[in-house]
Amino acid sequence: MSETFAAPFERLLADACPPAEVRRIEADGLPAQPWSRIQASGFLDALVPEAAGGAGLPLAEAFALFVAEGRYALPLPVAHTMLVRAALAQQGLAPPDGMIAIAPRTLRSADGTLSCPGTPCGMIADWVLASTADGAWLLPAAAADRAGTGVHGSLRADLRWAETPADAPRLPAAAWHEAGAALAAAQIAGALQRVLEMTLQFANDREQFGRSIGKFQAIQHQLAVMAEHVAAARMAAEIGCTGRGPLPGGLRTAMAKARASEAAALIAPLAHGVHGAIGVTAEFDLQLYTRRLHEWRADFGSEQHWNREVGRALLAAGPALDFMRAALIPSNEEIRR
Repeated sequence: MSETFAAPFERLLADACPPAEVRRIEADGLPAQPWSRIQASGFLDALVPEAAGGAGLPLAEAFALFVAEGRYALPLPVAHTMLVRAALAQQGLAPPDGMIAIAPRTLRSADGTLSCPGTPCGMIADWVLASTADGAWLLPAAAADRAGTGVHGSLRADLRWAETPADAPRLPAAAWHEAGAALAAAQIAGALQRVLEMTLQFANDREQFGRSIGKFQAIQHQLAVMAEHVAAARMAAEIGCTGRGPLPGGLRTAMAKARASEAAALIAPLAHGVHGAIGVTAEFDLQLYTRRLHEWRADFGSEQHWNREVGRALLAAGPALDFMRAALIPSNEEIRR
């Protein structure tokens, strides 16, 4: 992605939502100040076509924006809002003000009740995109019964509506679960990179027996393993965030989320092992990232879920190399659009 968008977005996040602000939002659930700055910046319409007032970025170029959210442990559904606003613009619908979260699952009861369990940022979102096989509805979060998870610092929530509001904007059926998985993979990639940087810095600064612990072979091995998985997760997430429209999807998304979630499960304990006891303290920033890695790993399906999807497709397709070329490698057109 060009410096035109990526670098200013990172500067905005660094200034609007530093670690102290992340902690405050986790504590009081009041994100109005950083959200208003992000909304005023125009980045929420990065994927909206220029004709509709947006920047018209192709999906592959917006990948760096999604990664930046992970690098700054952003506790706001910015990437979700970007995708939904682009989808609304594609249908000629005006987006609502406020934060939009994409629900990983939507359950409809016989009495018309809609439930969205485990919705990322569900405790602070203004709107929730609830998707079923029949289509997707943009539901006001204020009209729902919300219940937090009780996990320290988590903004996930279970939401329940007694009925679908009659005036709820509706979108055609789309692969929103896959789109959410692609965003989570990109966020994981960003957080993994930051965790590696923090761990490298700590290993170089921390001394034991008269030299930095980064000089010890056992620590070097752990750092090398971390770097390997960070690079693989980043490549997989970037491949997963490609497509011909505003939404990622397909088996590339499955592969991206599977690989990124696998890396998250491996790197979080390695980073804490190198840091020792300080890494789990509330005052140290590492836990802001590793807690999110564990949440994002599970959001929209873990590595087990998506590995099964890829495995079934491979068994049905035939030769592995032909399958990879056809299903997992994006075309130049999809990358450069």
